[in-house]
Amino acid sequence: MKNNLLSKSILGCLLLSSLYTNAQKTALEVDASKTVAKIQPTMFGLFFEDINFAADGGLYAEMIKNRSFEFDKPMMGWEQPNTKRSSLNKESGSAFPINLSKEKNNSNFCRVEINNDKGYALINEGFRGIGVKKDAQYNLSLKAANPKGAIKKIIFQLIDKDQKVIGETSIVPNSEQWNTYTSQFTAVQTEAKAKLKITFEGNGTIDLDMISLFPEDTWKGRKNGLRKDLVQLLYDVKPGFLRFPGGCIVEGRTLSDRYQWKKSIGNAAERKTMMNRWNVEFNHKQTPDYFQSFGLGFFEYFQLSEDIGAAPLPILSCGMACQYNTGELAPMDELDPYIQDALDLIEFANSDVSTKWGKLRADMGHPKPFNLKYIGVGNEQWGPDYIDRYKVFEKAIKAKYPKIIIVSGTGPSPDGEHFDFAMTELKKLNAELIDEHYYKSPQWFRENAGRYDNYDRKGPKIFAGEYAAQSVSGANPNNRNNWECAFSEAAFMTGLERNAEVVNMTSYAPLMAHEDAWQWTPDMIWFNNLQSYGSANYYVQQLFSTNKGTDLLSITQNGKALIGQNNLYASAVKDVNTKEIIVKLVNTSTSNQEVSIDLKGAKLGSKGSMITLVSPNVQDENTFADPKKISPKTSEYKITKGKQELNLPAYSVTVLKLKTN
Repeated sequence: MKNNLLSKSILGCLLLSSLYTNAQKTALEVDASKTVAKIQPTMFGLFFEDINFAADGGLYAEMIKNRSFEFDKPMMGWEQPNTKRSSLNKESGSAFPINLSKEKNNSNFCRVEINNDKGYALINEGFRGIGVKKDAQYNLSLKAANPKGAIKKIIFQLIDKDQKVIGETSIVPNSEQWNTYTSQFTAVQTEAKAKLKITFEGNGTIDLDMISLFPEDTWKGRKNGLRKDLVQLLYDVKPGFLRFPGGCIVEGRTLSDRYQWKKSIGNAAERKTMMNRWNVEFNHKQTPDYFQSFGLGFFEYFQLSEDIGAAPLPILSCGMACQYNTGELAPMDELDPYIQDALDLIEFANSDVSTKWGKLRADMGHPKPFNLKYIGVGNEQWGPDYIDRYKVFEKAIKAKYPKIIIVSGTGPSPDGEHFDFAMTELKKLNAELIDEHYYKSPQWFRENAGRYDNYDRKGPKIFAGEYAAQSVSGANPNNRNNWECAFSEAAFMTGLERNAEVVNMTSYAPLMAHEDAWQWTPDMIWFNNLQSYGSANYYVQQLFSTNKGTDLLSITQNGKALIGQNNLYASAVKDVNTKEIIVKLVNTSTSNQEVSIDLKGAKLGSKGSMITLVSPNVQDENTFADPKKISPKTSEYKITKGKQELNLPAYSVTVLKLKTN
């Protein structure tokens, strides 16, 4: 009797469970018979800013810090282990900076006086060390002047933490005048924190400058080029655009230290080094050795955009310093140099070699125009001062280059009085593309998947230019790239995609961070001197970008967009090139969910595929030790007649790709 009652009880529970499961099944309808809007090629892109050592010490593959002795403290990054400040150093020697002229971009060089060549050494610490790999080749170059011929040889050694030599070469400084010397050597050991040690044969004085070390194996094998693994991660996103050189770095703390693109082109040795504005921005992460050599400058940004198949999107100063800092303004009657910079940049990017700036581009190795279509005026300025300046820029740019699309901005927040004012004024001006920024909680991203559902379809287009879920709070050093942040961004991105009529460009920010030298978290890509990996957020971006399709389709539940009902989110597109229907589904709940998809207006084939990004714990993250802990897994999907049935795991992002006939 007891067993019978127990069996009935279990059966009842199973029936209730079945009813509950059926009640939870979400029925979706995709209408493939008509295109809601065309998906712009620029829909998903990349935002690069030189923050977190993303350029020098990161993407730009130079391994020597302060190579030309131009930091505010000219010997920063250089050590002299056998030299004492209060000594004549007769058993060693000493090095000190010489300043030639403040009018020159590269005005300093290093004079080394060697009293005893057996006791003197000059060492560069690199960017939190120098990362070298066993059997890899490295290219050394430097400028030297040996006025009295006393120095017979300069020896360069890579050393590890135990002073063991793991790579060596030398040059003979055979000229009294400045001369450039090059050499190549091979590392015999992998080491993340190596240093470059310089010693000499002969006693006397020698002058040194532009001491440089690059891996031979750079992106596309370009000499003194970009770090290969980092560019590969960018390339693998298949981005629609690359925004550069950043956000706040465009503005500068003051106008004098704003980013000026003309100072970032031409011969790399003649580009003026300056302090990076993130050097002193945050008390929680002071980085006094963070400077910009501009070895990665506007020419290299345009070239990188071309390499990775992305439309270039440069952002320029509008005559306003960062309003979080000084907020310094260029008077309205002194804006001409700023406007001319914008006009000259378009000429540099697009004009033929008969023009001044087109010729310079050709002289740098790129006769063919870069096909610039977009330009940004200001970063995230706010208030009437910005609108006044934007009007002047717009008038001047459109008068000379009417086809250039101008990006304007609504400030640093997605709401509030600054946002409302800017949006109202920019709509009056018929602005083409408005940049919105949001650094909010994961919950905000989930709750705002419908943000653009009611935006005016005839108004300005939107560039979701900077966004990232903040696990703690904005600009907090404890923010993490955890899975909750990533899948919450994915939920929001379904809303961006569903509103492709309005939203034309989107990008996560910031893009990169050095493990030992970051200022801001979270970040899309993490790297150290040897390794790099994409965060969970990276893989969300990659999934959307590589599956953006060509045409937006309607996907609804009971006639309504899925924007969080039952913790589910969805968007759908078709790709006319691959003949696929692509459905993106995000389940942010704690349990699996059943979904059925009724696809109308298209004849399906028999096979498809399903890509899943999932992790059981919302705090999970990718790390250097486990770089692909959260990464896409692809499986075959057998298309059935009628509705497509899916079981979405808890905390998951799913991309369903259905072949059509």
